[in-house]
Amino acid sequence: MSKTEKLIVRLLLQPKDFTYSELKTILTFWGYEEVQGSGSRGCFRCKTHKIKLHKPHPGNLLKQYQIGLIIDELKKEGLI
Repeated sequence: MSKTEKLIVRLLLQPKDFTYSELKTILTFWGYEEVQGSGSRGCFRCKTHKIKLHKPHPGNLLKQYQIGLIIDELKKEGLI
């Protein structure tokens, strides 16, 4: 199992210590491109689909609701 596949499994477990960097690795694997928004806003774009979220700060950990929203978006796109 590749590093990215392990991260996908980890994402689905919804851990409390999932980082923005790990999310970026997963979304890049699926062809998403990070687009910088204003301030702490970020967006990952792939063709016609966008995933919008705030970058975590001061740390790098995603909040639980963000992980849930990301999983829902990826399920809608048929990726997981």
